[in-house]
Amino acid sequence: MSVTGRTLGGSLIRRALRPVLAFLLVVIVGVWGFVSLAGVGPIEAAFWLIDPASISVHYQARAGDGRQVKAFATVVFGSLVIAGVWIGETVLTTAFGGQMREGIERMQTKRAIDELDDHVIICGYGLFGRTVTRRLCERGRPVVAIERDRDTFGRIDTESVFAVEGDARNESVLREAAIREADAVVAAIDDSNANIQIAITASGIAPDVQLVVRVGDDDYTSVARRAGADEVVIPEVSSGEDVSDSL
Repeated sequence: MSVTGRTLGGSLIRRALRPVLAFLLVVIVGVWGFVSLAGVGPIEAAFWLIDPASISVHYQARAGDGRQVKAFATVVFGSLVIAGVWIGETVLTTAFGGQMREGIERMQTKRAIDELDDHVIICGYGLFGRTVTRRLCERGRPVVAIERDRDTFGRIDTESVFAVEGDARNESVLREAAIREADAVVAAIDDSNANIQIAITASGIAPDVQLVVRVGDDDYTSVARRAGADEVVIPEVSSGEDVSDSL
């Protein structure tokens, strides 16, 4: 079983414990009440919880109308229904509530992205991608960040950045980020080959979009240019030049 599956199972058990205990408590109180009020045995009382019609049959064969027992039964059965609904709601909320919430948030984000124009798409939200994103946001530029790692995606500040979860090498993911309306795409992953693949896909969808591609060394520069990159960035070289200039 995966970690996610174990986490979901543990959360489900913890949240369902209270409604299940409430259901069992109602059952115990119901059996005890029938035994006390009607003078039947525990087994027959438990059967009454399963088949309420047995109560009327019981009193048809005996003297008395059993109004007190029937009134008590109405309360018990109502409580069982409430407890059952509570259990069902808890299970559904725990199992699907997070997925539904994520689905709604994704739909809202998609609508907002579809309304953007001249935004910048940052592919990869590592240190380099975050740095570029922060500087762009400081200038008031709208940014859409694409990240496929679940943990890294969760750290995106969605208050200032639109987030798309997925692999930026996939055409569908770039389209979700509204690449046709974008001003620029920055392939910021710490993987030269992946960034070049992003450039190839992006230039195929939106030939006019400005492409900035991060690579690890000069050997990839010409390849990135042929893939459609308008600008090739080697962070280590740029930072080294900045340090040299400051000395």
